[in-house]
Amino acid sequence: WATRRSFKLSYYNEYKSYLRNTSAMSTSKKMADFTSEPMGNKEVTALAGIGEALGDRLKDQGFNFAYNVLGQFLLLGKNEDLFKMWLNDKTGANTKQAGDCSQCLKEWCEAFL
Repeated sequence: WATRRSFKLSYYNEYKSYLRNTSAMSTSKKMADFTSEPMGNKEVTALAGIGEALGDRLKDQGFNFAYNVLGQFLLLGKNEDLFKMWLNDKTGANTKQAGDCSQCLKEWCEAFL
């Protein structure tokens, strides 16, 4: 019985590790496209997690381009938690949307700054 329980626990921990690594490796096409090239004059909706509705809310507040949002990310010291709270306050972005956008900007910064 103890051996069987130990095997199940070992399998469960291995499966959790697999899920953690798989989700960290997977990325959306939008994020991959955004992080693969310089910023330029990309629309704010080019950011991962930012669709038309959130993009319109950002544009209404003067964040017309992705570089405007990047500027805010940098002003917040590239602190992902602060940025997610800021994005939620400004646009009503949910946790996933804010997390995707934050991750997108973080990866872009790692590649180009």
